[in-house]
Amino acid sequence: MTPTDSHRPGVRSFVHLGLVVEDLDETVRFLTLLGFDCGKPGVFGGEWIDRIIGLENVTVEVVMARGPDGSDMFEVVRFQSPAAGAQEPEPAANRPGLRHVAFKVDDVRAVVDRVREAGWDTVGEIVDYESMFLLCYVRGPEGLIVELAERL
Repeated sequence: MTPTDSHRPGVRSFVHLGLVVEDLDETVRFLTLLGFDCGKPGVFGGEWIDRIIGLENVTVEVVMARGPDGSDMFEVVRFQSPAAGAQEPEPAANRPGLRHVAFKVDDVRAVVDRVREAGWDTVGEIVDYESMFLLCYVRGPEGLIVELAERL
């Protein structure tokens, strides 16, 4: 879109990803370990939320996780009501849908070591992609997959 097209409706910029979880504390711990600044949780409910998401009697606990550049990256949400559905197995990396998010890091191996020390693990291996990037998928709480990319 050019500046002259500014009157056309459409996406202007990225705001955040919504991440629905059952264990808010564990997800916040994982995101903090990766370097996000996680705010204090807030509890929200009311007709306006019900109308936006198409559910009734919604109460959510929300934590905003900011990236190192100060932008909001994740809106981490735990539904207090209505209750979530049955547990599903962790989705494979090739399952259709929003499956992972990727972030630049300074040292993939150091981040992977911290992730492992905290009780999580990689999905596969750390891979050198054409001597340009070290890449690795790590799996956090509730199946969240985060790709780490270190520019070589």
